[in-house]
Amino acid sequence: MFNRRAGAVVGGFLCLFALTVAFGSWYTIDQTQRGVLLRNGAFVEVVQPGLHFKWPWIESVAKIDMQTHSYKWEKMESYSADQQPAFLKVSVILHIAPDKVADMYARFGGDYSAAISRLVSPHVPERVKVVFGQYTAAKAISARGQLNADAGKALIDAVSHDPIFVIDSVQVEDIAFSGEYIKSVEQRMQAEVEVLKLRQNLEREKVQADIVVTQAKAKADAVRAEALAQAEAIKLRGDAEAQAMQARGDALRKNPSLVELVQAERWDGKLPVTMLPGGAVPMLSIGK
Repeated sequence: MFNRRAGAVVGGFLCLFALTVAFGSWYTIDQTQRGVLLRNGAFVEVVQPGLHFKWPWIESVAKIDMQTHSYKWEKMESYSADQQPAFLKVSVILHIAPDKVADMYARFGGDYSAAISRLVSPHVPERVKVVFGQYTAAKAISARGQLNADAGKALIDAVSHDPIFVIDSVQVEDIAFSGEYIKSVEQRMQAEVEVLKLRQNLEREKVQADIVVTQAKAKADAVRAEALAQAEAIKLRGDAEAQAMQARGDALRKNPSLVELVQAERWDGKLPVTMLPGGAVPMLSIGK
């Protein structure tokens, strides 16, 4: 009876041992992870995604998250190049460098927060404030893309000496200026709108004046053209009449009897009813 019980206990123990070996020796690493294989607590290698085998009890695996994460720094007080105070909201997007997985585990045990606090957090306010201080308040608002690019480059340079993290981007999400500055900006914008409106009115009046001048010039050109045409017509008529009179004079000089011939052609055959004493009968000069 005792042997049976002892055999059952031993059998159960062996079965449990076999199950432990079967289920404790195989493990998987997801695509978003990397594994750190440890043997008796000592680093062996970095394990890539997939199904893997390890020796039970003497080997273990720590999984390191390789996904991209975003960390935010809010109400970061800073000053622009024109000494305007502002509170910045900054986000940093980063992930662990694939070739630094072993360092991440050896130094921080895979703890993201600890690594961020040690390697990134001290540099973010410092570098962002320096970059922001190179921009005027107006330029920081209008050139936000360039501001983000400059801040990202500055942070990348800052962590380059200890590159466990890859900085994907730095975004200055919000810039909160003082109420006085916002009011002054609104007033300046209103003034610019008024200036633009006056400039547009001036341009419109100039165009209208140009139209009036053009119309007046067109009318003057028309009057001038009409006057020139009339003058030319008068001149032509005068020239024609002068030429006719000259031709008639030339004809009379060459043929003096032409006058009598014309009178004869135009006479209606009637004698005058009254005549002056000693007067001659028209067109009758008999005997001469």
